[in-house]
Amino acid sequence: MKYAEVILPLPLENTYTYRIPNEMLPVIQPNCRVIVSFGKKRYYTGIVKEIHEQEPDSSYAVKEIFALLDETPILCSKQVGFWEWLASYYLCKLGDVYKAAVPSGLKLESETIVSYIDDFEAEEPLSKREQAILDAFSGKSHLSVAELEKSTGLHNMIPLLNLLMSKGAVSISEELKRGFVPKTETYVRLSDNYSKEEDLTPVFGLLKRAKKQEELLLFYLHLAQPFQPESKDVSKKFLLEESGQTAAVLDGLIKRGILVCYNKEISRLAYSSGSDESLNKLTKAQYIAYNEIRKSFQSKFVCLLHGVPSCGKTEIYLHLISDTLKQGKQVLYLLPEIAVTTHLTERLSRALGNKLLVYHSGFSDHERVEIWNRLLHSKEPMVILGVRSSLFLPFSNLGLVIVDEEQEPSYKQQDPAPRYHARNAAIMLAYMHNGKALLGSATPSLDSYFNARTGKYGFVSLDTRFGEAMMPEIHLVNVRELRRKKVMKAGLFSPLLKDTIGEALQAGEQVLLFQNRRGFAPMMVCNTCAKVPHCLHCDVSLTYHKRTNRLVCHYCGYSIPLPAQCPSCGSKDIKLVGFGTEKVEEEISMLFPDAKTERLDMDTARTRRAYERILADFRDGKSDILVGTQMLAKGLDFEQVSVVGVLNADSLMNYPDFRAHERAFQLMLQVSGRAGCRHKQGTVIIQTSQSEHVLLQMVQSFDYANMTHLHLSERKMFKYPPYSRLITLILRSRNELVLGKMSAIYATTLKRELKAQVFGPFVPPVTRVQTLHIRQIMLKLELSMPILSIREILDSAYQQMQVYPEFRQIILHYDVEN
Repeated sequence: MKYAEVILPLPLENTYTYRIPNEMLPVIQPNCRVIVSFGKKRYYTGIVKEIHEQEPDSSYAVKEIFALLDETPILCSKQVGFWEWLASYYLCKLGDVYKAAVPSGLKLESETIVSYIDDFEAEEPLSKREQAILDAFSGKSHLSVAELEKSTGLHNMIPLLNLLMSKGAVSISEELKRGFVPKTETYVRLSDNYSKEEDLTPVFGLLKRAKKQEELLLFYLHLAQPFQPESKDVSKKFLLEESGQTAAVLDGLIKRGILVCYNKEISRLAYSSGSDESLNKLTKAQYIAYNEIRKSFQSKFVCLLHGVPSCGKTEIYLHLISDTLKQGKQVLYLLPEIAVTTHLTERLSRALGNKLLVYHSGFSDHERVEIWNRLLHSKEPMVILGVRSSLFLPFSNLGLVIVDEEQEPSYKQQDPAPRYHARNAAIMLAYMHNGKALLGSATPSLDSYFNARTGKYGFVSLDTRFGEAMMPEIHLVNVRELRRKKVMKAGLFSPLLKDTIGEALQAGEQVLLFQNRRGFAPMMVCNTCAKVPHCLHCDVSLTYHKRTNRLVCHYCGYSIPLPAQCPSCGSKDIKLVGFGTEKVEEEISMLFPDAKTERLDMDTARTRRAYERILADFRDGKSDILVGTQMLAKGLDFEQVSVVGVLNADSLMNYPDFRAHERAFQLMLQVSGRAGCRHKQGTVIIQTSQSEHVLLQMVQSFDYANMTHLHLSERKMFKYPPYSRLITLILRSRNELVLGKMSAIYATTLKRELKAQVFGPFVPPVTRVQTLHIRQIMLKLELSMPILSIREILDSAYQQMQVYPEFRQIILHYDVEN
């Protein structure tokens, strides 16, 4: 008897053992998908990790594999090892990694189907909620639980469904949801009766009186060239569109047995038609950096490229990509966000042609499965351009991983698990494939800079902008002083910023305005009782969005209409406090009514198409001013931008996080780098109430070296990364009293082993999100401490907490900082 260890897409630590049916023994392999039952009724798609003959523990009945989905593996040999490393390092479950790694289209699982029993008659009145469920079946006999929830607006329906089932009103069953379905299209070919050209001679005699059919047949023969060695497939749609004939004419040829229709599997992906253009010649500075990177790779497999904004890092990447493709290897090019992927795709397509594949969550499940399958089955060298989820693709021969803008916080996955950092995971992936990893940034993270300067990584610097363009001139404007002197009585724009914008627009140049907060105003305040409307589910104030005239929670989406009076005291003396991108857009439009203003934030660019339109309009000069959040800082390049305004630098710095100043410096320097045409020095105006702040002085002088020296010395003093490993235990519960008690006991339990390396529990800045109260416990651990030892200590503490019944009300996860 043989058994399979199966990984399930559930938050489970280990694999589960299933018996392999005899008929599957000749074909089943590791890394194939199988359908297995888990629990009483549910079915899931598992991955076979290994096959063995060791009989499992006889204390439980071993279930049999229900179905085998693949004749060949859907994972490459190194993928499961990569999953195991992620689960171990980031303190999560192997099932969590599997669920995140594999596209939904490849994971079939059962869903609960509710069937209405036609002859049901209630013996007693039903409750409103029960009746609402039965009313949803109007004209339908079967609905899934998800469909019922959507149509009724009810949640947590299982208890209600159990009641209805006990009354004989409904029955419940499990059905497998359909997964990936190949896309097909109807194509046309000649009948098998016509294998030679002369076979068609009598056919044209038959069609003398059917001129349209004759014309369509001739047109088909012209397109398909069926008797030539390199004949072409012709789709029905293309044939009819190009010939101008109707489907009825084609049906006539099919009825006569001359043409035959058939279905052909086609790709959903839009491949580039570009022929690989020759690469641009590198400038002298770029060529030196390119050679230094190659030299660094001879002794170290990770290299950090520190290049000033607009220095042409992408051109260097392209030359390194070309080198790797010539070696017959694959390349992974990581970007922090989908938005940047869209901007860069066209540029890379011209250089790489159909060797480029783009992968991110903006694609449908079916498209992502197609990309997965192409990479799995194709052995040709190609480049994957994508966001952090691209790390999980089935690479077989990965030669180079590029992590562009490596300092970006969006490389860190927050929720759900696995809460990994894509930069560190990319380095490990490259290592597992014996490849190289290149980290690139104008403002590297302190962690990467520290590793480069201490010799762990290679280090290459490029401090010359492309085309010898000058770095922009940065001005700091003290708005607090201007308001004190009544120079800036109201409004968001200082006189210097207004004048500079006016001069740029008059010269036909463009302007970027940066405010890292969307919406119109962050809060509404009653002047009578000082009441601020808060979210019902989260411990945050509601943000006013003028376009919808609603107060919105940016954590859970809860919203209410803007009240005409204070909900607490009834006073109509209410005001909006602070400003977001909506207010900036409104005010700049009033100051410069002749200029076309666009806004780029999560409200205006929710779809890929909307994002592309806004950027294309700005790039083509259809808009003059672009207002936006940090999306503006993500590697965009506009030649006509001469002025950048940072409207509120204080909000970037005044955040309770040990990385706040590092990230504020990076963001301000990145957005500043967008200023400056190649023929003219750009201008950056940063508005602040702390113009003497040392960080802003460093931004003004582009002093990255002193910024790193100052903050690294502080982190060393207080034992923050990169001088320690920081792990935060995040505990959540709906019961705040239980949460406070359990988190205190948990911290005490951990201190028995880790002593002074445990801090907390403490209350985070946002104490409640989506009805769950939050407490945190911080561990500052020695770098020399093995991750396996850390995991053993944490698992032991978790087991000790099981003696407390209240601990079952606690949701716990670990966040390994990088």
